[in-house]
Amino acid sequence: MILQSAKSELGEAHVLLTGATGFVGQAVLERLLRDHPATHIWLLVRGKGRQSGQDRLRHLLRKPVFERWRDEVGAEEAGRIVRERVTVLDGSLTDLPELPSRLDVVIHSASTVSFDPPIHEAFDTNVNGAVNLYEALRAAGSDPHVVHVSTCYVGGLRRGVVPEARLGHDVDWRAEWIAATRTHEAAELASREPETLERFISRARGRHGKEGPIAAARASESARREWVRSRLVDAGRRRAQSLGWTDVYTLTKALAERAAEQLWGEAGHRLSVVRPAVIESALEHPFPGWIDGFKVADPLIFAYGRGELPEFPGLPDSILDVIPVDFVVNAILAAAANPGPADEPRYFHIASGASNPLPFHRMYENVRDYYTQNPLPKGDGFVKVPTWKFAGEGRFNRGLALAKRRADLQEAALRLLPNNERRHALAARTAKLRAGVATLRNFTDLYRAYARTEIVFDDRNCRALNDALPAGVREDRGFDVERIDWEEYLQKVHLPALDELTAAHRRRKAAAAASRVRPKRELPRRTDVLAVFDLERTVVDSNIVEQYLWVRSCGVRGTAWPREAVDLLTSVPGYLRAEKRDRGEFIRAFLRRYRGVPLTRLESAVGRGYADTMLRHTSAEAVARVLEHRAAGHRTVLVTGSIALLAAPLAGLFDEVVGSSMHTRDGTLTGYLAKPPLVDEARAAWLERYAERGGYDLTASYGYGDSHSDLSWLALLGRPSAVNPDAELAREAHSRSWDVHRWRRGGAAARREVIAARAALSAPTDETSG
Repeated sequence: MILQSAKSELGEAHVLLTGATGFVGQAVLERLLRDHPATHIWLLVRGKGRQSGQDRLRHLLRKPVFERWRDEVGAEEAGRIVRERVTVLDGSLTDLPELPSRLDVVIHSASTVSFDPPIHEAFDTNVNGAVNLYEALRAAGSDPHVVHVSTCYVGGLRRGVVPEARLGHDVDWRAEWIAATRTHEAAELASREPETLERFISRARGRHGKEGPIAAARASESARREWVRSRLVDAGRRRAQSLGWTDVYTLTKALAERAAEQLWGEAGHRLSVVRPAVIESALEHPFPGWIDGFKVADPLIFAYGRGELPEFPGLPDSILDVIPVDFVVNAILAAAANPGPADEPRYFHIASGASNPLPFHRMYENVRDYYTQNPLPKGDGFVKVPTWKFAGEGRFNRGLALAKRRADLQEAALRLLPNNERRHALAARTAKLRAGVATLRNFTDLYRAYARTEIVFDDRNCRALNDALPAGVREDRGFDVERIDWEEYLQKVHLPALDELTAAHRRRKAAAAASRVRPKRELPRRTDVLAVFDLERTVVDSNIVEQYLWVRSCGVRGTAWPREAVDLLTSVPGYLRAEKRDRGEFIRAFLRRYRGVPLTRLESAVGRGYADTMLRHTSAEAVARVLEHRAAGHRTVLVTGSIALLAAPLAGLFDEVVGSSMHTRDGTLTGYLAKPPLVDEARAAWLERYAERGGYDLTASYGYGDSHSDLSWLALLGRPSAVNPDAELAREAHSRSWDVHRWRRGGAAARREVIAARAALSAPTDETSG
């Protein structure tokens, strides 16, 4: 393409912009507002939640990209300009409103921002969205010049120079779109097959059964949806690679180009296809380093700076084609102002690899040098970034496989260890190792093709367009990549911008942590607040098996003990399986062992040596916390899924003890509960009803539990705490930012403290309620 001169102005054009809330789109909007003052801008913006498209525009205009423009014209004038020159069309590419009949330019920059979306989502946004746009333009009766923003990587898996021209493939975008839709439908149907559902149900019950059947059902459905998504992501990747593209993103962008050509550029209209390479932070405009969140290469850079990428299987001499976002925006608007003839689409590569190449090893060296001189903080020190040797993909994959195997072995060891500090430490190391393996695998899957590419994107059309711009505007609105000094850009512009993003992330994370770790202070005095304590493994360092043994040690059914001890040992595996499946099932099964015990004898045992043993196993921290709640006027409730009678030694500490009672016949326990045990979702339902009847505010109430089975009722409370949590509850507590406490077994000191507290509260020791 030869141009003697090119226009830089759009005059009084009516411009439709899609993707205005995206990285490139918002920068295009800023340039239109600043440098093309006579244009009228139509924005296609989808409402989000309760926000309308107009609401989202108001939020968008407060972002940093518009800050200098707002400061220059003033806030009042900026508002007037937007009201007079910008019209929001509330809708999306898949739900287009009627378009205006007068449009001179359309800049279509909207697309999915993921490399690896499910196949149907990629087609729906990139292909179907483009088709809808061109059909809507035809229906509106206007004949605008369309600038279709694509990507350099639509060329697919190839080597050598890629020309700025129509893609040379014969893939039928209509057939592929239909096939993608059918793939989605097939995956949904397959996920609902009985055998497949049984796998989801089985795994969900194994992991969430202790929370209750509803929690297990939700987990099962979540697993089904994730299974469908995973299959569709894989389907997109495989189909793209089978046709010669790196991923479904580049495949669908290529097919969207073909749809644009057939429906617009070769159907009597004007079309310019702008193909940027990897878009990163601005070199100069709106200010050096402007970026809106992490972009394509940034997660890789950030992970390296955090020391999470010890190696990477890239080719050191491959070209990492990076382009600053302001160059992309300038090229889009230059192309928009200079349409070609109808039926002759024009193509522009906005890339650096041909004119000013940045090899992958040069990029890596700049990143390593920057983070060596400006290391990220870690604990009390700083991250020491690794040195990559570029040893090759085979060696890298073998190391990844060994790390995964080590994590699997550690996971198996966790099942054999008791719930103590050693187990928690191993669990933390295993989680960290698994996260590291997942990070490496994710990055290699996403970036392998871009860090091993041998493609060079020809940019002769792009350079010609830049050179034809008036000399007076070329400095500000040009896109000559030869003037980019990569060391200057990376070391002083782009990487510091990323550092500021990560620093902001750290500040937000630290603020969130500070809000979670509240300083020790007096609890708020309220009478409409509950403090609900689980008994086993929370207030008392024991479970119902140990409580049974304490009862037996007080002489209950002593003559049967030798035979029963053998039976108890042989029954342990079954109990463990039941407890893993369903906490209520385990409680019912184990409490059968009380069959035939006279109620008076059990009461006598609880009042004697059993009470003394329980008090020695009571946590001093738990007692102190109960007393704090009582002093604040909160209603303290001790809840157990076992027999309430067995909690009698601690009853005087609480306003109420809630638990189960055993069915009796002629004064003797039958081994059956009088009603279902208060565990998992049953406890949650009880708690909601209890609060409603008593007028208690659950959002201001407190809860203390230790097990994954406590999750459903703890989640109802505004101030939940995990106490000595098992691995599953610890993981959930961390993800939900709950407080986590390590309360120790009390011993003789705790026993004395409980006795003193009971005496001070002047409460009877046998108060229980069912």
